Amino acid sequence: MKLACIDIGLKRIGVAICLQGDIVTPLPAILRKNRNQASTDVLNTLKEWEIEKLIVGFPSASEDMQKRVKHFVTLLNFDKEIAFQEENMSSIEAEDLMKGDIKYKRDGRVDSLAAKIILERYLVNT
Repeated sequence: MKLACIDIGLKRIGVAICLQGDIVTPLPAILRKNRNQASTDVLNTLKEWEIEKLIVGFPSASEDMQKRVKHFVTLLNFDKEIAFQEENMSSIEAEDLMKGDIKYKRDGRVDSLAAKIILERYLVNT
């Protein structure tokens, strides 16, 4: 089954995919200008990779972000299965993995690496 994971943020949406087995690959993050543009870009990515199931990073700490994530998912109009996976500390873990390798910039690499971490957690738990 082809899986994708998104890590929804206010400025960027991290994206990672798993097309076979348990190999997870981060994709370029989607820069978020507005909700409609971002949801269209996410849906286009899901269609391009023929994704069969979407995993969405779900924050446990912030009720406000939980509402924003749920609302964004409804905008996707994704007609296949959607599952939520706890994203606790995934961005911090992604930042730690990147330190020293490349100069830290807010270009979305951290966001997509966080999505990769979330998807790997999902795969371990299923």
